[in-house]
Amino acid sequence: MGLGTSMYTALSGLTANSQLLTVTGNNISNVNTTAFKRSQVSFETQISTTLRSGSAPSEMHGGTNPMQIGLGTKMGSTRTVFTSGTPQPTGVSTNMAIDGNGFFVVQLNGSRFFTRDGGFVLDSNFDLVTPSAGGQVMGYPIDADFNIVEGVMQPINIPIGVMTIAEKTQNVNLSGNLNVGGDVGSAGSVHETQPMYSDATGTTLADPTTPLDSLYNADGTKLFDIGDVVTMEGPTRGGATVTTMTFEVGGTNTTNSDANGTTLQEYMDFMQGSLGIDPTVDSAGVTLNAGKLTVTSNFGSGNAYRIEDGDIIVNKGNSPSVPFDLSKTQDAIGESSKTSYVVYDSLGNEMKINMTFVLDTKDDSGSIWRFYATSDQDTDVDTVIGNGVIQFDNNGQYIGASDAELILNRDGTGAETPQSIKLAFDAPNGQLTSLQDTAGQVSMILQDGSALGTLEDFTVSGDGIITGVFSNSLLRPLGQVPLAMFANNEGLEQQGGNLYRASTNSGTPILVSPTTGGAGSVIGRAIEGSNVDLAEEFLSMINASTGFSANSRVMSTSNEMMQELLTSIR
Repeated sequence: MGLGTSMYTALSGLTANSQLLTVTGNNISNVNTTAFKRSQVSFETQISTTLRSGSAPSEMHGGTNPMQIGLGTKMGSTRTVFTSGTPQPTGVSTNMAIDGNGFFVVQLNGSRFFTRDGGFVLDSNFDLVTPSAGGQVMGYPIDADFNIVEGVMQPINIPIGVMTIAEKTQNVNLSGNLNVGGDVGSAGSVHETQPMYSDATGTTLADPTTPLDSLYNADGTKLFDIGDVVTMEGPTRGGATVTTMTFEVGGTNTTNSDANGTTLQEYMDFMQGSLGIDPTVDSAGVTLNAGKLTVTSNFGSGNAYRIEDGDIIVNKGNSPSVPFDLSKTQDAIGESSKTSYVVYDSLGNEMKINMTFVLDTKDDSGSIWRFYATSDQDTDVDTVIGNGVIQFDNNGQYIGASDAELILNRDGTGAETPQSIKLAFDAPNGQLTSLQDTAGQVSMILQDGSALGTLEDFTVSGDGIITGVFSNSLLRPLGQVPLAMFANNEGLEQQGGNLYRASTNSGTPILVSPTTGGAGSVIGRAIEGSNVDLAEEFLSMINASTGFSANSRVMSTSNEMMQELLTSIR
């Protein structure tokens, strides 16, 4: 029985060490497998034969220990070591590595799996998937405003080259210097026509209610007929040409003109709006005085108009005519600076903003400037989009501004309307000042809108947020990759293909954002290496080989002794 037992124990040692070699070989074979987690083997004794039980000491004799003979060894357990492997940069935007605890969530054939292998790729639907099995990487989506919607898991979709975005301008920062050494604004330019009458005899001066087709000059010449199109082309404001605009005489707009009307007042409203005159300040506007059409600009040389003969004509087929001439009767007064810049609506359309700054007051406490803003892309006839004042101290430094907001009408464009744009004159990288200079100069240094852009690339940050990079330089979140946490990682079942499945002993997966709740961080453009240590595995292989050889020696020795016993019996 002793020799048989020794052969049995040696056989258990051979089996256990061969199993150790199998585990070691598996570790070594996966030394370059992405995110592979090595296994460790532990042995334990099998049952022992008790030849004699132990006894307690007494008055007559001492105690004795139990006499037992072990019956070999067996593999007690294998455990997966989930220490992080070394991140290996790849430069591939779809690749991710986890530094710390946690697993990516993958959906395959309707079932949830978990993996540390972040060597993902994009499929033809732009879904982020595992490269071999095509498992969809699950994450949090975004809403219409690019906010991460946590708690809703769906496949991560990154439409490179397809997704487009535009951003409306909401804020504009202006910087520069306004020359405080000039004249305070005290007058606008004034242009007047000759008197107009409501009858051909020239006895009754025209008033704002006079119908346009009943308007005559002093010679009794009728100025307009129903259906005429009045074109204003050529006037300048502060040296810049005013955009050409048209007005149809009549109650119905049949020529797609910018405006239409039947009375002199309606034409004056059109002229005032299209010229960009702000009637809320400076007593400016288009008025009728003693039958004379009078155009009064806002204060300052930057608001002054130049309107020459032929700048306003009536298109009568092939015979255009000049209904009236405007003669300048007063020059504008006031130090001015002008600037123009481009902003964007919600569809990415460009809109040009023109701003004029006029010195309003200056005294011992400092100076005040008034700004006037117009835009031809304002969709109503009135191109005025705002005015306000800017205050400086007696060192020329910015104090504050009022009404620093522009309102653009975008009716009929498909874009959001009205659009509000806030102005800032004290940006951290440039502040508007009011100091003595030969001339003022103001420019836009920042605006937060953008034209149409296409998704070109993306990055993944440590918290798992995927940020899209668009061709218009905009950066927007596209989703977030959460991590699954388990109470017992070693309880996960390996499924092959670098996938794991939850088991009854792993615990229920808990989804958290990376870097929170004990989860590790995500490293973009990298994959996690294997955590196999070859030196340790070689040592384990030597131990397995030594143990196997020693046990085989026990078996061969037992066999020799048994053969000798059988020979002695013969």
